Amino acid sequence: MPSHEGARDADPRTPEDGRRPDAGARSRPPHHPTLPLSDLVRYRAAVADLRGEVAAYAGVDNLARLEAVLTDRLTAPEIAAVLDALPGGTAEAAARLRAEVRDYRPNNRGVARDLSDLIRIYLLSRIDVLWWGHLPGYQTDTELREAPELIDLEALRRGGLIRFRYRRQTGRPLARVGRAVERRIWPHRRPQADGLRSTWTRPEVVALLNQLAVDLARRRTGPTPPLWVTSLARSLEHQQRLRALGYVAMLPSGHCLGYAMDLEMSWFRRLDAYGVLAALLRERQGWGDVNVIDEGQYWHVCVSPRAVARLRRDFLTALGG
Repeated sequence: MPSHEGARDADPRTPEDGRRPDAGARSRPPHHPTLPLSDLVRYRAAVADLRGEVAAYAGVDNLARLEAVLTDRLTAPEIAAVLDALPGGTAEAAARLRAEVRDYRPNNRGVARDLSDLIRIYLLSRIDVLWWGHLPGYQTDTELREAPELIDLEALRRGGLIRFRYRRQTGRPLARVGRAVERRIWPHRRPQADGLRSTWTRPEVVALLNQLAVDLARRRTGPTPPLWVTSLARSLEHQQRLRALGYVAMLPSGHCLGYAMDLEMSWFRRLDAYGVLAALLRERQGWGDVNVIDEGQYWHVCVSPRAVARLRRDFLTALGG
């Protein structure tokens, strides 16, 4: 395991398994019906087709034509099947998308290379909303840190209970200089990511990441690079900060509900392990366990409701019941 520069002191309320004492006090989220997997397969295919269609109008000078195409295509049965099931329905989803398109400004921070990419990411992120949009997000950083249903990776790491890697963000000037030197001398030693702002997440996410790490090691022939996580739970407060800085940070987001994570992919491409990890993620998506969004350097992954009970059992089993 790598060292974790700038890691905060352990939370005195947190036992060694990473759970807060009142983690079981909050009732489970109410059941929210999901669409059949076949509907999601058709939806993802329709989104891919739409991206190809709007690519010709991806410049900011073609917004009127682009919006006309979106107005027509978002009511197609394959897409409307998902958007109609969202809180607010197709009308609200379309209005949010139009606002995202109008506000989009190309920069080197966002994962969307152009408007067609933005539209693809937005529409695929609506699957997260379909699954979890009935829940309130974590409004502030404080609320996220104090949420009883979340667990701390730092405590799990100390107990040897995680199989993947991450690094905390650091605000210490000396540590930041050290990381900059490391990136210059050993550019491929670790992913070129700032690290986790928060190490709090849901047990289901930990179980999924552990399983992916084990499967990656089993399927990869030869030395296997570790699975790297670059983002977990975020508050709506922080999501808005990211948007203000020009990042493509969708609202609502599975991150703000604790069910989403970002995985480093570009680093794996350099190490010739990209294909194995991508196949594992696509396989899980095919089972209906996750929603996967290719965002370039990182891939966004959100746990589905159908996988929650099984992943939670796996997490508790790893803790010895």
